Amino acid sequence: MGNPDCDVTESASTQLEADTLSEAEVTKLMRKIDFHVLPMLFLIYVAAFLDRANISNALTMSLPRELGLTGQQPNTALAVFFVPYIIFEIPSNILMKRFSPHVWLSLCILGFGIVMLCQGFIHNYSGLLATRFFLGFFEAGIFPGSFYLISFWYRRQDSQKRFTIYFCSVILASAFGGLLASAIAKMDGVRGLSNWRWIFILEGILTVLVAVAAFFYVSDFPSEASWLTDAEKQFVLQRTRAHETDSEGKVTRQDLVEFFKDPKNYLGAIMYFSVVVPVYAFAYFTPTIVQTLGYSLIQTQLHSVPPFAAALGMCLVLAYLSDQTDSRLPYVLFSGVLLISGLSILMTIHNNFSVQYAGLCLVSMGANGAGSIVICWYLMNLEGHKQRAIGSGWMISFGNTGGILAPFMFLSKYSPYYRPGYSVCMGVAALGIVASLCYTALILRERHRLPKDGETKKAHVLSF
Repeated sequence: MGNPDCDVTESASTQLEADTLSEAEVTKLMRKIDFHVLPMLFLIYVAAFLDRANISNALTMSLPRELGLTGQQPNTALAVFFVPYIIFEIPSNILMKRFSPHVWLSLCILGFGIVMLCQGFIHNYSGLLATRFFLGFFEAGIFPGSFYLISFWYRRQDSQKRFTIYFCSVILASAFGGLLASAIAKMDGVRGLSNWRWIFILEGILTVLVAVAAFFYVSDFPSEASWLTDAEKQFVLQRTRAHETDSEGKVTRQDLVEFFKDPKNYLGAIMYFSVVVPVYAFAYFTPTIVQTLGYSLIQTQLHSVPPFAAALGMCLVLAYLSDQTDSRLPYVLFSGVLLISGLSILMTIHNNFSVQYAGLCLVSMGANGAGSIVICWYLMNLEGHKQRAIGSGWMISFGNTGGILAPFMFLSKYSPYYRPGYSVCMGVAALGIVASLCYTALILRERHRLPKDGETKKAHVLSF
């Protein structure tokens, strides 16, 4: 929850803000920051996640037959994406700080778009594995890097809405992917190419164009932002306390050792893992699950959209309430209850479409609703470039091991009830609730101990 204890540092910072800009000027500056920081990052990840997850739509078309996929090969192709994605996230964050965000992120999305374009011309399983591997390699820097960047532009009290807006790019891409796929499905045979190839080709071209725009419009860290005046720059640095860590050197081996000594970092990663498993499972397999309810190809793609629309609304409501109350835990727990409720419905109801579809919406709302809150909660409890560079990469990389698990949870042999997949999701959701409670307990213990030692700064920063 919020932090009722005000220390000397915050009082001084607040006084500085009050003396520097009026409330109206602060509001105007925040809008300016929102406009320069969020839209381009949002667009980048819409393109990236659309490219990553569109294979779920292609698998309902003729891709498996044309490439001769058998058994679990489609699932392996989904999972191989996460191998480089997991390995390169922390190194990518370190490199982003060195090369600047607008250069690094635009290079990542450019590579991603080129590989996606190439995926439209593959002819066998090996080609699919190779392109999926390199998609994971290039996307490794985008998601954690964007959260790392956003965390330096906002105070904790202002951060949840912004984190959620960015996280909603995942939901929008998941929903828009179905709509786009339903339109592209009609292009089957155009210029002698199957409709699934056109999905990869057109989205690849779009992503390359986004990469060009990203080079010019991605904002760098506050101290490097050319669109801020000197006074605005100093205000932002003071407000977010980024000036205290802006001169930090390179991440060293000792920094990594110290980071991994803290048990909170393991719990933060587990919390995100518990979100990733159901998010990816349903992002990849919502079309497949909906198809078992008796819909045609086009109807399947269109009926895959509403669960993500419901999740979008839930995320925005929870973000508003979370910032208003300056708390995270209650909304993580509420999302967990929604997720488990939806899974329970899908596991037990098999002959009532309306109830099953409602369960699918609850799962999407619960999993996605918790996602942005968990990331914001953990990341904003870290301080400085070093901790956030390591922490955002660590949390996202560990969590995305769930992306390797997710493709094997809804195998065709488990159709139409998919009990093993739902059971794993429920177990992981329960694990996430336990991890969030343990994380809160460690925060409370740390906040209780630090003031006794005369250290109020960190006790104030940590929140729940």
